[in-house]
Amino acid sequence: MSTVQILYHSNNYLVINKPYDMVVNSNDSNIKHTLQNEIKKIYPNLANKSLKHEFHFVHRLDYPTSGVICVALNKNSARAASLAFEKRQAKKYYLAFVHGHIKESFLIINKAIGNDKNELLGNRKMCTSDDVNCCDKPRCSSTAILVLERGLRDGKPATKILLRPGTGRRHQLRVHCYHIGHTIIGDYTYSNRQDVEPHRTFLHSLRLILENDLEKLDIITPDPFDTTDIMNKWKPITICQELNERTFQTIDQLITNI
Repeated sequence: MSTVQILYHSNNYLVINKPYDMVVNSNDSNIKHTLQNEIKKIYPNLANKSLKHEFHFVHRLDYPTSGVICVALNKNSARAASLAFEKRQAKKYYLAFVHGHIKESFLIINKAIGNDKNELLGNRKMCTSDDVNCCDKPRCSSTAILVLERGLRDGKPATKILLRPGTGRRHQLRVHCYHIGHTIIGDYTYSNRQDVEPHRTFLHSLRLILENDLEKLDIITPDPFDTTDIMNKWKPITICQELNERTFQTIDQLITNI
């Protein structure tokens, strides 16, 4: 049985709830546990052998990140979605648990991100532009953060946040959280390979709004970081914002003002 969940399927798009700890695709044929292969198991007729990775992945999620990801099913829909992303007409919202209690009710991070020249693992790590000695080719990057809950995760101070990226840089949300001193819980890379206790990295792509010339998508998943899952080990103490449409509108306004 496949580990992915199909959220939406039309003639143009397939929207999936990607599990955590799964790559979207890989050039290494030895890596079998990929989103590409899982989709092919469910819809073998949708795989296009003429494409390098058989499907049009119009955006990506990091290996540890779960949640909404959109696959275009033909050239026209792929072109329309890519154009929407280029014009910043797509809206992406994420949930995360971060270490410590964020004191502010919201944060706006406007800090360029580039490649970390000191990283030894194939330059896979990113850094912010204030790391002047190691940040290579930084590009402008913006993120809005809205505090939802403060509490305890496995008995330690943590904050549950809603994030909306204004740009689409690699590892952007993870880097920006690290930059403000509140690393995402379970993020092995940006905790200097120290955060190994949690069963996962607590970053989830919650909602995608994608307006284009062919179709308007507005897909949302259930909250995987609530108190019903005992593996989250989450005990909220202070509820700052309910997760509802008004909250999404609030963070939209924050990103607009950057």
